[in-house]
Amino acid sequence: MGTRHFLTLLDLSADELGGIIKRAIELKANHAAGKLDETCKHRVLAMVFEKSSTRTRMSFEVGMAQLGGHAVFLSPRDTQLGRGETIEDSARVLSRMSDIIMIRTFEHEKIERFAEYSAVPIINALTDMYHPCQLLADMQTWQEQRGDMRGKTVAWIGDGNNMCHSYINAARQFGYKLHIACPEGYEPDRGILEAAGPHAVITGTAAEAADGADLVVTDVWASMGQEEEQAKREKAFADYQVDTRIMKAAASDALFMHCLPAHRGEEVAADVIDGPQSVVWDEAENRLHAQKALLEFLLA
Repeated sequence: MGTRHFLTLLDLSADELGGIIKRAIELKANHAAGKLDETCKHRVLAMVFEKSSTRTRMSFEVGMAQLGGHAVFLSPRDTQLGRGETIEDSARVLSRMSDIIMIRTFEHEKIERFAEYSAVPIINALTDMYHPCQLLADMQTWQEQRGDMRGKTVAWIGDGNNMCHSYINAARQFGYKLHIACPEGYEPDRGILEAAGPHAVITGTAAEAADGADLVVTDVWASMGQEEEQAKREKAFADYQVDTRIMKAAASDALFMHCLPAHRGEEVAADVIDGPQSVVWDEAENRLHAQKALLEFLLA
């Protein structure tokens, strides 16, 4: 088999994704028990960042250290990528000096081109179109809290953005039903939605999407690169805040997730994200363990 990449959740089979989640839970337990899992000893991860990050950088860098490997941070300010070297040339060079590469960038086409010319696995650590690593952490969190995701109902409330697209793909792979509520003009990509068939549907109001849902998820109203749209988006998304009313519409034992960073008082009320149904801190920690399992899988 040729080099495997992880650009979207659809690059792996449902069984492979399930195996990664299972391994992530095992790695987390081993770490808590003080057991070393140095399965990537002497391996090098190149981390290419064109977008800023907290959780992504920490989780990948710490993850490689815990697996016995090493991570190298690269930004456009410090490399030839920021001075006009082509993606193709950068991919050829970096893949001859490292064992695996993660990229956090803007256009999804850029990471696809990088993967085309790379001799080692490429991990999508976020593009404007998808954020698959976050979904590994989210699905791990759900499994730890509730078990199998198959047959459950998830409410996505807010922007039809990269996180929404990844939740749509996850619905296909993990077998849940996704109800999406977003303002007119902010819907997810039509092609991604249609490819999911009955797994993902657009609903009317936020309350309708949350009705009976087992999991309620949201994200910021203005993502990186959209800051100039903040005022416009605040007006458009005014009826799409996840507050106690929305959580009461969901199942009584529903969980709340958010990929972070969060803006309390905008997309989520403080008493929800800081309340008993919120699992955002477990979700954030699980970026570390889910990505360790992903690194193991791609380097095996």
